[in-house]
Amino acid sequence: MRDEFDAAELNAAQMASPSYRLAALDQDFLLGDSMRGVRFMLEYGKAEEALRDWGVRSTLVVFGSARIGENGDPVHARWYNEARAFGRLASERGGALRARPGEPRDNVIATGGGPGIMGAANRGAHDVGAPSIGYNITLPHEQEPNPWSTPELTFRFHYFAMRKMHFAMRANALVVFPGGFGTFDELFEILTLRQTGKKRNVPIVLFDEAYWRSVVGFEKLVEFGMIAPVDLELVSFAEDAEGIWTELLARGLRPGHESAEDPHQPALQSEGVTG
Repeated sequence: MRDEFDAAELNAAQMASPSYRLAALDQDFLLGDSMRGVRFMLEYGKAEEALRDWGVRSTLVVFGSARIGENGDPVHARWYNEARAFGRLASERGGALRARPGEPRDNVIATGGGPGIMGAANRGAHDVGAPSIGYNITLPHEQEPNPWSTPELTFRFHYFAMRKMHFAMRANALVVFPGGFGTFDELFEILTLRQTGKKRNVPIVLFDEAYWRSVVGFEKLVEFGMIAPVDLELVSFAEDAEGIWTELLARGLRPGHESAEDPHQPALQSEGVTG
């Protein structure tokens, strides 16, 4: 006589239980609170693997407003066109284009991946056939990647902290065009790392001195004792793409190489960020 239930019927509840799913395939588990650290590691590892596959040894980080276009307001158009020109000349001169297969790529343009100034810098690299990176972030109003970053180097992050870490790790320099809160966030992140000696010798160039001096009272920070006078030397200014490149070279950028260590700071870890 046949058993009242066959084996499949007997263990159906066990087979259907979420606890029986393979952990690596259980999305509910992976997106739970206890796995936040694992998700953080995954966001590090996924981008890191792709960057290594492409031989990206160092980057030039370019930030600026996502609200700036190449048409319309003539001031905005100038900012956009100079960002594009910088992406182009830096990619040609900095080492992003490999001379021979297998060579590392240096000074690859890296942006926040969005439109505006970020898209302009990626577009400049694209103009000369160079790779460029887009570190996108998931936002309540979804940000889409611009069409100019290299598809295989176009990433999306959930965690701002991990995105910032990738920005900082390979940065040979930071070039900041006019922007708002997001641009300020990235600028002061790198400024703080430089001021505290947690980042190697990374030049920071601000584009359009009149804009920056009108929105940030750098000297006032010294006047009120919030920073030391020497901290003002962490930033410099430029007014066109060629001027940015000249300023970067004057402040120690080495085309085709990683940044040199700051002789005024103790030796830091090779990743550029300690800890």
